[in-house]
Amino acid sequence: MSATRRVAEAWRFRAAVYTLVRRVPRGQVVTYGQVAAMVRRPRSARAVGAAMRQCPDGVPWHRVVNAQGGISRRRQSSGMLTQRIRLEQEGVKLRGGRVPLKKYRWEGDLAWISH
Repeated sequence: MSATRRVAEAWRFRAAVYTLVRRVPRGQVVTYGQVAAMVRRPRSARAVGAAMRQCPDGVPWHRVVNAQGGISRRRQSSGMLTQRIRLEQEGVKLRGGRVPLKKYRWEGDLAWISH
């Protein structure tokens, strides 16, 4: 695959990630792995994390958590606190520093994905 094609594919992947994360309703969360699976790249949870570190304004990045419902470490610890505060403002109650996924996980609507 050429470098140009790899870059284009990376942009398409990020666009799909951001589109999906924008659909997550207030008060609900998704995991990195869940996002990867929903954009048809089930082994790309880390790539979702990389995309979320660079997401544009308007993407509710705080609604994406790790597989255990935890807030993933950030380079700046203030980001972890910001994520927790934003989730709590949306009515998400953390228990032991984790989001109870059985209660708050968004299962999503896959109809938006083009086939």
